[in-house]
Amino acid sequence: MGLQIGEEAPNFEAETTEGPIKFHDWIGDSWAVLFSHPKDFTPVCTTELGYMAKLKPEFDKRGVKVIGLSVDATTDHEAWAADIEETQGARPNYPIIGDADFNVSKLYGMLPASTSGDPKLRTPADNQTVRNVFVIGPDKKVKLILVYPMTTGRNFDEVLRVIDSLQLTAKHRVATPVNWKQGDNVIIAGSVSNDEAKEIFGGWEEPKPYIRIVPQPS
Repeated sequence: MGLQIGEEAPNFEAETTEGPIKFHDWIGDSWAVLFSHPKDFTPVCTTELGYMAKLKPEFDKRGVKVIGLSVDATTDHEAWAADIEETQGARPNYPIIGDADFNVSKLYGMLPASTSGDPKLRTPADNQTVRNVFVIGPDKKVKLILVYPMTTGRNFDEVLRVIDSLQLTAKHRVATPVNWKQGDNVIIAGSVSNDEAKEIFGGWEEPKPYIRIVPQPS
């Protein structure tokens, strides 16, 4: 079994493009997004790292720290950053973990525990499972896991939307319906009895007894 939602995100020490970190200490009291890459100088990942740099202010507004990972050394990441800036118009403005020893990739279930050897002898296809997005809460628990194939670029706007939902539902006893976005109506959580719901929300729209719709709490 790989890492599951609700489990504690494994702690680790690693070198990054912004110096050494202890992961849980680095997260602190913030939310965090860890997104991984199978190898440096790969085309789809280049577009993702550039777009994330442009979008980072939106994560900052939400109190979310961003960190990347790629199965190469940080010296390679630095050279790649120049290419990213040249081709995407933005240089990574967040740390990128060097995972040349595969330690983090194995801890997070992205590569088999038996993986070893020289990362430079491995192709992106060898590491194709290192294409994950992990959202981690201030409690260091995994809140979301997304896994993408190498040929499909990730939708980081969707990651922001999910974080908005996660932060809202962590604070209020609600859930968000399909395609929800900020300001839309929400659903009273199933764990809330009708008596509790009356105290908390007053009233609600009820197309079915198990679907209780209310405006988004502020």
